[in-house]
Amino acid sequence: MNKTWAKSRFAHTLPRDLLASVVVFLVALPLCMGIAIASGAPPAAGLITGIVGGLVVGFLQGAPLQVSGPAAGLAVVVWQLIHDHGLAAMGMIVLGAGVLQMIAALLRGGRWFRAVPPSVIFGMLAGIGVLILASQAHVMVDHKPTSSGWRNLISIPHAVWQGLVAEPGIAQRQALSIGLLTIGVMIAWNRMPARWRLVPGSLIGVVIASVVANTLGFTVAYVAVPSSLIASVTWPSLASFAIFGQPEMWGLSFVVAAVASAETLLCAAAVDRMHAGPRTNYDRELFAQGVGNTLCGLLGALPMTGVIVRSTANVQAGGRTRLSAILHAVWILVLVVALPQLLRLIPVASLAGILVFTGYKLINPAAIRQLYRYGKSEVAIYAATALAIVATDLLKGVLVGLALAIAKLVYRMSHFKIAVEDAPDNRTTLHLQGVATFFRLATIADALERVTPDRELHIRIDDLDHLDHATLELLTSWQKQHTSKGGAVVADWQALEQRYRARGRPSATA
Repeated sequence: MNKTWAKSRFAHTLPRDLLASVVVFLVALPLCMGIAIASGAPPAAGLITGIVGGLVVGFLQGAPLQVSGPAAGLAVVVWQLIHDHGLAAMGMIVLGAGVLQMIAALLRGGRWFRAVPPSVIFGMLAGIGVLILASQAHVMVDHKPTSSGWRNLISIPHAVWQGLVAEPGIAQRQALSIGLLTIGVMIAWNRMPARWRLVPGSLIGVVIASVVANTLGFTVAYVAVPSSLIASVTWPSLASFAIFGQPEMWGLSFVVAAVASAETLLCAAAVDRMHAGPRTNYDRELFAQGVGNTLCGLLGALPMTGVIVRSTANVQAGGRTRLSAILHAVWILVLVVALPQLLRLIPVASLAGILVFTGYKLINPAAIRQLYRYGKSEVAIYAATALAIVATDLLKGVLVGLALAIAKLVYRMSHFKIAVEDAPDNRTTLHLQGVATFFRLATIADALERVTPDRELHIRIDDLDHLDHATLELLTSWQKQHTSKGGAVVADWQALEQRYRARGRPSATA
């Protein structure tokens, strides 16, 4: 009975998973190569990561509909690693990150990566988006970006101007036209009715740009894909493992592991909201990512994460099981092994155009409006995180954001304001705001002592975020004393009781 049910279910899900795998393959192919180029690595390094993300992580993952591969969010980190330490050392650092992820999963640390405020996450993505946009704007005119995010950003007008005013036939102008053509096609494609968009706009943009560049004989840079994928693998030597004796390298591995894990698990949480299937097992997903990154490190490939763009495409295309993620890697492997010459027809500027567009989407102006609903302070944390990442690096920027978020929490947990207002009609209002704890008993007691027995006291508690038992005891005991002397007290204790019950806390008036 169970075997019959399993066969029936497989037969039902297989067609959907096959279709979804093709859609994800079409989305992932240009991104794997583009992110590798943005990271300062060979395109093959991104393709290998995409293949490992499907064939290995796809079998092990705890989020069945999530698709793993190279992510734009780590491009800036990887570029810096390669720039400072070289491609071989980057592989070892990725290997160390994978080991740390597996250890964190075995210690059941998956859920802790979800405890990052949305303002910091959105700010991190925005900062990464600015850096990607700034660097790839240079690649889009066949220029090499610098190691400084600020320099790349402020020199964009000069790079684009050089591409615009270059004489006809000059490579920079041709590259810029190819990049702008790719972006224009993607924008136009995304505005078409959904029923017409059977393939992703990024693929349409790359195909059209490649046809134009090759037909017109543009002398721009094209993607360099080796004839043999195995030959492009950077196998580590025994001497390579010696870098793990340097504490700095473990620190870099920790950065890669932390960013990759946070992006993966936040992506998994987002994907869970898109479908009604099995929920994510966060520790299992984290362990699978650790296995994948360990293998990518051994192969000298890029680090991987769960990727929201590919995962969204998987769900929207009707993916039902992990088979769709596994098969998308099979299609990448088949294409790279059987038809590498097709990939060599793709202009690098076209892939840079895709990443410029991706960088803009990572900045996500809609996130600012969403955060503003929760207060200006959330927008400030978002902006500070993004600016700090652009000005320094990813780790420092995220630490700045977390520090501000913690400072805000401490302020909210300690902020208290009390106001006493006397009205002409023999009425006094005691307005309490913020967090009223036993630390504030003396201040509250002083305010109460100033209320004469003939006054009617109105205690406003609707703006309190928290009221502890000691403060409540002071207010209720003072109320009894005041009424015994002929005064009156008006306080909505019932509303306070309801607020505490709604928050699942013990009774405030018990």
